[in-house]
Amino acid sequence: MKDSNIFLELDKLALNKVLIMDGAMGTMVQKYKLEELDFRGERFKDSTIDLKGNNEILNITKPDIIKEIHKSYILSGAQIIETNTFGATSIAQSDYQLEDFVVEMNKCSVEIVKDAIKEASSNADIGRVFIAGAMGPTNRTASISPDVEDPGIRNITFDELVSAYYEQAKSLLTAGVDIFLPETTFDTLNLKASLFALDNLFQEFGERYPVFVSVTFSDKSGRTLSGQTIKAFWESIRHSNPFAVGMNCGLGAESLYGYINELGKIANTRVFCYPNAGLPNPLSDTGYDELPEDTANALEPYFQNSLLNFVGGCCGTTPEHISAIKNKSIEAIVRKVPNINKKPTFGGLESLELNDVNNFLIIGERTNVTGSPKFSRLIKEGNFDEALEIAKQQVENGAHIIDINFDEGMIDGEEYMVKFLNLIASDPEITKVPIMIDSSKFSVIEAGLKCVQGRGIVNSISLKEGEELFIKQAQLVLKYGASVVVMAFDEEGQAVSKDDKVRICKRAYDILVNEVGFHPTDIIFDPNILTVATGIDEHRKYALNFLEAIPLIKKDCPGCLISGGISNLSFAFRGNNKVREAMHSIFLFHAKKYGMDMAILNAGMLEVYENIEPKLLNLIEDVIFDKNDDSTENLISYAETVNQDSSKSQKEEDWQSFSLEKRIGHQIIKGITTNIENDVEEARGVYKTPLEIIEGPLMDGMKVVGELFGEGKMFLPQVVKSARVMKKAVNYLEPFMEKDKNNTSSAGKMLIATVKGDVHDIGKNIVSVVARCNGFDVKDLGVMVNCDTIIENIKEFEPDVIGMSGLITPSLDEMISNIREFKNHSITSPILIGGATTSKAHTAIKIAPHYDDNVVVHVADASLVVGVCRSLLNEKDSKSYIDNIKIDQLETIKKFNSNKKTDFVSMKFARDNKPNIDFNKTINKTRNFKIQEWNFNIKDLVSFIDWSPFFWTWEIKGVYPKIFKNEKYGKQAKELFNDANKMLEEMIKNNILSVKGLSKNWNAYSKNESVFILDQNQEEIVEFNFLRQQVKKENSKPSYYCLADFISPSIKDKDVLGAFVVSAGKEVDEYALNYENEGDDYSSILIKAIGDRLAEAAAEYLHQIMRIDNGDKNKYSLDELIKEKYNGIRPAHGYPACPDHSEKLKLWEILGVEEKINVSLTENYALNPASSICGLYFYNSAARYFNVGKINKEQFDLYSKKVELESERLLSILQNNYEEVGN
Repeated sequence: MKDSNIFLELDKLALNKVLIMDGAMGTMVQKYKLEELDFRGERFKDSTIDLKGNNEILNITKPDIIKEIHKSYILSGAQIIETNTFGATSIAQSDYQLEDFVVEMNKCSVEIVKDAIKEASSNADIGRVFIAGAMGPTNRTASISPDVEDPGIRNITFDELVSAYYEQAKSLLTAGVDIFLPETTFDTLNLKASLFALDNLFQEFGERYPVFVSVTFSDKSGRTLSGQTIKAFWESIRHSNPFAVGMNCGLGAESLYGYINELGKIANTRVFCYPNAGLPNPLSDTGYDELPEDTANALEPYFQNSLLNFVGGCCGTTPEHISAIKNKSIEAIVRKVPNINKKPTFGGLESLELNDVNNFLIIGERTNVTGSPKFSRLIKEGNFDEALEIAKQQVENGAHIIDINFDEGMIDGEEYMVKFLNLIASDPEITKVPIMIDSSKFSVIEAGLKCVQGRGIVNSISLKEGEELFIKQAQLVLKYGASVVVMAFDEEGQAVSKDDKVRICKRAYDILVNEVGFHPTDIIFDPNILTVATGIDEHRKYALNFLEAIPLIKKDCPGCLISGGISNLSFAFRGNNKVREAMHSIFLFHAKKYGMDMAILNAGMLEVYENIEPKLLNLIEDVIFDKNDDSTENLISYAETVNQDSSKSQKEEDWQSFSLEKRIGHQIIKGITTNIENDVEEARGVYKTPLEIIEGPLMDGMKVVGELFGEGKMFLPQVVKSARVMKKAVNYLEPFMEKDKNNTSSAGKMLIATVKGDVHDIGKNIVSVVARCNGFDVKDLGVMVNCDTIIENIKEFEPDVIGMSGLITPSLDEMISNIREFKNHSITSPILIGGATTSKAHTAIKIAPHYDDNVVVHVADASLVVGVCRSLLNEKDSKSYIDNIKIDQLETIKKFNSNKKTDFVSMKFARDNKPNIDFNKTINKTRNFKIQEWNFNIKDLVSFIDWSPFFWTWEIKGVYPKIFKNEKYGKQAKELFNDANKMLEEMIKNNILSVKGLSKNWNAYSKNESVFILDQNQEEIVEFNFLRQQVKKENSKPSYYCLADFISPSIKDKDVLGAFVVSAGKEVDEYALNYENEGDDYSSILIKAIGDRLAEAAAEYLHQIMRIDNGDKNKYSLDELIKEKYNGIRPAHGYPACPDHSEKLKLWEILGVEEKINVSLTENYALNPASSICGLYFYNSAARYFNVGKINKEQFDLYSKKVELESERLLSILQNNYEEVGN
C-alpha cells in the first residue's frame, strides 16, 4: 500500500515552521445566532425533531455561513482547515433521525472548504491549505456502561463504531480531504474503532493518508473521561503510526502544557495542540475566558521549548485567536521527531514498561476457567461480582497484567469474554493494568480485542495451522493495537526440544517483523513450560530445555520477550500446594537469570525463595536441572511426607477487620460488592432504622467519593462503581424499609433532561444512575427536550428536584428560557444545573435571578448531586441550606456587577426606601454604660472556639467536628487537633496567654447614615459614620440598608449601641517567635492559629455576656452561635456592612484601647497584635448583615464631608466600593 503525496507535502512545509490549524467552528456558528428555522432550511422544514444545535446539517442548509467561517480562518493564517463534520456520523445523527444524510453532510463539508480556499486565494496569497476531515468521538462510549446497575452493557459496540466511522471517512475521502482527524477523544476504545475503520478504508483504496489523532482531558485529573493517562493513551494508539498526535478541547493551553510535554517525550511522531481559549465563561462573547492575546501568550512556552509541529484552537477560539497564535509562532522552534529507543510497553488505564525497575512482569493466572476451579465455578454460577474480586485480588497481590480465559466447553467463550471485559472496565483498580486476552479460539480473542481500550496482549497465536492463517491473525492483532504471545508450535506440533523452540520462534519472529510489521518489543514468545517429575523419562529435560532456549531465542530474535505459564511445571503435584509453590519460586529464580521477562502465575501462590527449606529446594533443583536419575522419585517421596492441609488458607482482606462503619465506607469507596449485603445486615442490628444506615455510613462513603472525584483523585468509572455498591446496599434495605411503619422518609423524585438543541447525555445519565442508586425516583426525559415537554412532565410527575443539563454554549440560553417558563407555570421545585459549559458564576448571575420562588443550584459533577439533593429536601436544614446558596449567589452577582457599569439610585430614594423597623418593640434592658475591662479565663473560652477556620488555616477543608470522619483529611485533622490542644494546654499551664478585652454600651440615636453616641448626660460625644446601599434593586419594594437603620432615630427611645475590642495579646506572637527561632515553624504557626481562634472565641463569649445583659436569652449552642441564631449583630469595621476602616480610630479614642489592653492600630488601621478583633454591637432583632456594595459620587461626596480624611485617602479605603462612573 502506497503513501499519499500529502505526506511529502506536509513534511516539507512542517520542516522549519509550526503549521497553523484553524479554530473553533461551534463558537463561530453561535455568533450567527441561528434559530430552529435556520437549521431546518427549506430541505428539512417538516422535520418532526428540533434540529437547532446540529451544526453539521448547516453544511446542507446554510453552506454560505460555514464557508464564511472557513474563509475567515484561512485569511487569519490557518493552513489546515477542519471540515464541519465533528458529529457527521450515523451514530450522532441518529438523535436527529438524519442518518440517511450523513454521506451528503460529509461530502458537502469538503466542497465548502474547497470553495472557501478558492475564494480566499483570489484575495490573498494563502499558500497551500490542507483539508482535514474532522471525526468526532460520537455521543456514545464503548468503555462505559450507560446504566450503573448493569455495568456490563454498552449502548454502542466496536463494530457499530467502525461501520459509522468507515461511512464518514469514505465520504470525506471521495470528496477530497487531505488529512483525517479523529478528535476530542474521551474514550480511547472509540478512537481505536475510528483507526480500525480508517485502516479498512486505506486498504480498500490502496493508499494511506495522514492521520492526526487527538485526545481530550475534561479536567485536571490527567486522565480521559474513561480513565486513561496520557502515556496509556499513547500506548493504545501507537500501533496506527499516526502522522501526528496531540490534544484538544477540555482545557486551555496553560493547563495542557505538562501533558503535551509528557506526550512529546514518548511519541515518535509529530505533536500538535489546539487548546480551548482558557476555561468556560458563559458571560464572555465566545463562552471562554481568554482573549486572542491571552491564548497566544499561553502557547508561547510551547514554542520556546520546541514542543509542537502543529498548533490551532478549539472551543472559544476565533479567527482573531488564530491570527494571534500565528504571529506568536513565527519565532517558534519546531519540534524534531525524536528517535526513541523503545522499551517493551503495554497499557491499561495506566502504562506499564518493562525496565530496570519493573524488570520482571507477573501475569495473574486466576481469571482462567481452565486453570482456576474457583473462577470456573463462579463463572458457571453467573457470580460475576466474586469473579471480579478474583481479578482484583491478583492486582493487589502484585500482578502487572491479568490473563483472562474462557475456553470451556460448556460456556460461550465469546459472550463471556465480552461480558467479563465490560465488567472489568467498570473497575479501574483492575483495568489500570493491561489485559491479556487468552484463548485457543481466535474468534474469542477478536471479541475481547473489541472491548479493551488499552494496549492489551493476545495469548496466543502460532504456526500450528500454517503461515497464511498465522499472518492473517497477526495482522488483525496489530490492527487492534495489541502485543502478541506466540506459542512455540508449528505444523509439526509443539516444540519440546531446545532446538525446536529456537527454530520455531525465529521463524515466527521473521514473519512478524518483516512481513506483518510488528515492533520486536511487542512480540512475546512462550517456548512452552511443560510438566516435570511425571515419572516419564521423556519429560525429564522439559524444564532445562525451556531455560536453555531463552538466551538462544533472544539472540536470534533481538528485542523480543519471553514468557510462560509457570503452573504447568508442577501439575504432577496438584493438591500439594507447598511443593507447587516452592517449584514455581525456584523455577522463576533461575528463569529470570536465563533472561525470562514475564510469567503467568498466581501471585498469591508463590513461596519466597529464601524461605524454602533447604532439603525441598535441593530436591526441586535436582528435578529442574535433571541432575540424576532419581531426582523425580526423591521429590515424589518427599512430597508424600508433606501435610496436604498445611497450605496457607487465603487470608482475609485487611479491610474486613475494620469497624462496621469503616467497612461499609471502604466498600463504597473501593466499589466492592461482595460483602456489602452482609455488612448492611449487620448494621440493621446496630441502627434503629434502615434509613439511618443509608443516611449514615452509606452516605458518608458516597460523600468521600464525591470529594475525591471533585479533587480529580477518582475518575468516572470509580464513581459509577461506588454508586453500584450503594445501589446494592439500598436494594437490600428496601424490603425492611417497607416493613418499617415509622419510616416516612424517602429520597425524593427527580426529573432530568438535556435541554433543547443539545444531544450530549453522558453526564446526565451518570447523574440519573447515581441518583437512582441513592433511592431517588428518577424520570430521565433524554436529550433535545423542549420546554413544553419538560413542563408537561413536571406537572405529571411532580418532581421534588428538576435537573437540566447541557454541554454546548447555546444550551445556557435554553436553560434561562426554561426557567422563565417554569415561573410562568408556577413551578417552584429546586433546579439543578449541570454540564460542561455551565458554571457557578453563570448560574448565579444569569439563571438564578429568574427563579426567586426557590433556588437554582449549579452542580459541578455527578458525584455531588446526591448530597445537593438531600440538603435541598431535608426538612430540618433545607431552609438554611437554600439561604446559604442564595447568599453566595448574591455575592457572586455583586462581584460581577463590580466589573461593569452599575445602576445607582439617588441617596434620597435610598433613604426613602430604608428598612422599616418598629422601634417601639425594642427593649434594651442594659443599665451598664461603663467601660468594662476583661481578663478572660482561657478555660471559659475553649467551649466557644469554632475550630473549623483553624483547619482551613492549614488548608484542610471541612467542618469541625465532622472533619475527623473525612477519609482524606480525617487522620491528619485529628492529629493536628490533638497537637493544637496539647499546645493550648501547655500555654495555659505555663500562663503564656493573657486574653483581654474592652466593652462598652452607650445610648444612641441615628440620623440618615450616622449614629450619635451619648454620654451620661445625653450629650453627643462621637458620630459613627456608615454607608448606605445604593445600587439599584429590581424588586418592587426594595430596602436600601445602612447600619444606622438599626438604631432608633429618636433620642427619646434611649436605644443602645455597643462596642468591643478583644485580643489574645502580644504574648502569642512572642511565644510563636521562640519556636520560629528554633526552626520549629510548625509549632509557630500552630500557636498563631490558636491565638486567632481564642480571639474569635473571646469575641463570641463577650457578645453573649453583652446580649444577656441587654435582655437576650441566656445560652445558645456553639452551632447556633456560629450560625448567628441570636438577636442582633456585631459587625466589624472593614467588613461589607461598614467598609471604612478609619472609623476604628474613634473607638480607640473613646475606649482608650492602646492604654488599657495594649492593642494599637497601624497606619492602615490594622489591629496589632494580629490576634485581635474589634466591632460594634447592634442589639435590635431586625439587625442583619449585608453588603453595602457599590456607591456613586453623590454618596461619596456626602460621606467625605463627614469624615476627617483627605479625599485620596478615603478613596483608597473605599476603592472596592466607590464607582465614579455609573447610571
